[in-house]
Amino acid sequence: MICQTVKAGQECAFMTKTGCGFNGGSCYPVVEQCEGCQRIVELPTGRFCATCPNPAIKWRTGFCNFATHVKAETSAQQQAKINPLKASKRTGKRK
Repeated sequence: MICQTVKAGQECAFMTKTGCGFNGGSCYPVVEQCEGCQRIVELPTGRFCATCPNPAIKWRTGFCNFATHVKAETSAQQQAKINPLKASKRTGKRK
């Protein structure tokens, strides 16, 4: 439904016929960690996230999974893990 509270005119998943169904009755503005994200929507009532009604909760555990400006780091150890038993079988086939 179309939001009637802070994001007036925007599509909102929490809006119902009786009003905003999100905790507190409205969406919360973006936090400092959200700066640079492409999902920020500029509205007359402030700056809000287009996908998450409370961005502070998303950043509480480390980084937001919706953030477009943050890259998830993958360690080289995770990519280099091989099973030693399978590796020995492969070398045995080659000889």
